[in-house]
Amino acid sequence: MAARQKFEIEHPLLEIAMSIGRALLKVITNVEEYLCEALLAFFVLLLFVQILLRQFFQYSIPWGEELATYMFVWFAYLGAVVAAKMSAHNRVTFQFAFLPPIAKKISETIADLLWVGFNFYFAWLSYDFVFNRMNAFWKSQTMGIPMKYFYMILPVAFVLMSIRILWNNYLVLFKGVQIRDPEAEEIEELTRAAAAAVK
Repeated sequence: MAARQKFEIEHPLLEIAMSIGRALLKVITNVEEYLCEALLAFFVLLLFVQILLRQFFQYSIPWGEELATYMFVWFAYLGAVVAAKMSAHNRVTFQFAFLPPIAKKISETIADLLWVGFNFYFAWLSYDFVFNRMNAFWKSQTMGIPMKYFYMILPVAFVLMSIRILWNNYLVLFKGVQIRDPEAEEIEELTRAAAAAVK
């Protein structure tokens, strides 16, 4: 009886812990998307405020355009990570259509491993540049922040992209998940809708 009451007390706590864990996993899984959304919103807002200040008050924030530029660069590199997560990078796959399914999987995996190899090499080069070769006194012109903080997106983005590519390959090869490019899915839906409208 006491054990059952203890389980009933712990059971709601377990559910709360599980829901917190799921929420944390969702945030971790989508962290690049959240960062991209925040960067996009902030740099667009910053540029909009700059335009308003120039037009109506003949004033501009001295560091505004420089910060917006760096945020755009971070947005672009994190966007590449999101595209890798969604398997939405442009790639030539026409030649794989003529191969048997297993040969297609193997060929795509080899292509992805070559891509990961390039990413890790570039991550190493950019890490070496940012932390070993960059002038420690090189600062941004208007904000005075060391440039290494802006350039750190290079090794970070290429490592994250590699992790996403390897994870997608794990899902495809070992879990049997079929990851589809969102644009390909949208094109198929439009084609089906057009075919249904013709009938």
